[in-house]
Amino acid sequence: MAGFGDLLGSLLQNNLSGSGAQRLSQGLGQLSTTPGEGGGGGLSALLDGARGVLGQAADNPLQAGGLGAALGSVLGGGGDAVRGALTGGALAMLAGVAYKALTNASAEGQGAAPVPVPPAALPEPVRADAARDDKARLLVRAMINAAKSDGQIGVDEMQRIVDQAAASGLEAQVRQWLADELVRPLDLDAFAAEIPDRETAAEVYAASLLAIEVDTPEERAYLDGLAARTGLTPEVTAQLQRALGVAG
Repeated sequence: MAGFGDLLGSLLQNNLSGSGAQRLSQGLGQLSTTPGEGGGGGLSALLDGARGVLGQAADNPLQAGGLGAALGSVLGGGGDAVRGALTGGALAMLAGVAYKALTNASAEGQGAAPVPVPPAALPEPVRADAARDDKARLLVRAMINAAKSDGQIGVDEMQRIVDQAAASGLEAQVRQWLADELVRPLDLDAFAAEIPDRETAAEVYAASLLAIEVDTPEERAYLDGLAARTGLTPEVTAQLQRALGVAG
């Protein structure tokens, strides 16, 4: 059965901002070329997981069409194997971008002390299905909330997203959750209260960046509010924006 991990993959494939696909490809490119880093076995496992997902998509995905080539075969099909790759792959890639931003800021003496990669960020089989689904649901909500930040999502856009979810074979309860979430009023305080730690906050911020162009005062104010409420320093958010090609 297709759940929230599949929904996250569907949004990454079909509902990024206009430049989001290119920017995610840039972030993935940094992961795919990162040499062995000093972050320990956790970071190595995370990066290996992200690279493994990339390797399933194409022989040289990042040079053969950006995000579409990198994620097309992983996020575009059906079946349990593809769904598992979709869920673990999308989470691993966002976690890798977030963790790299945190460690870069720390290495420059700008952020908080380094922390190990949390178990919730690691790819299969480390995470339990339920915990992984919870993380995916939080990241989906992050993308939807960011899209709402400069005005409510239009009715036509809502219908397109719901139709894509149905075409992807998502469970009825997931489709209903998505429809409800799209019309729910934006409440940043309540959303921020659901984010358990700094590592998850960085993943949420990264997913939010991919959902919007970050080209309006309202979007930037939303991102600033999200960072302030979740304890992300300006140095960490600058690292995330740099990794995903967002102009400061």
